[in-house]
Amino acid sequence: IFTLGPTWEPLAPASVLGLEGPCWVSPEPDGGLVVSEEFGDVWLFGSACQPLGSLGALRAHTFGRPAGVCSDSEGSVIVADEQRRQVTLFPRAGTPICLLSEGLQRPLAVACSPQGHLVVGDAGDNHIKVYQYLGSWPDDRHW
Repeated sequence: IFTLGPTWEPLAPASVLGLEGPCWVSPEPDGGLVVSEEFGDVWLFGSACQPLGSLGALRAHTFGRPAGVCSDSEGSVIVADEQRRQVTLFPRAGTPICLLSEGLQRPLAVACSPQGHLVVGDAGDNHIKVYQYLGSWPDDRHW
């Protein structure tokens, strides 16, 4: 773990152990981390690198092959699932919501922009797809 500044400095000698094939990592607004495992699950870690649990276990969700992960400004986690060809939102409370599935071939990366866009890297057709948030939260979120 590194701190931002003119040079990359180790924040503390810390490791996150017990992961099987960690692939994608994203910071959370509260200082924690979200980590996807190749062919596995998506893990949540607190600001002191303590494991908080997996989304699969916490939300009774089965992933195909989780890839890119990110957190939005409310702390919800968004996961690109390469095998299922979808992007799913995991709100802090409540059930997972499939945000996108149509038109995705091999979603590998996701990012939330400060302007309210969801950006998806689709390796299946070599496109970066940008979606604008169109609804009100949480009842009718539309991308």
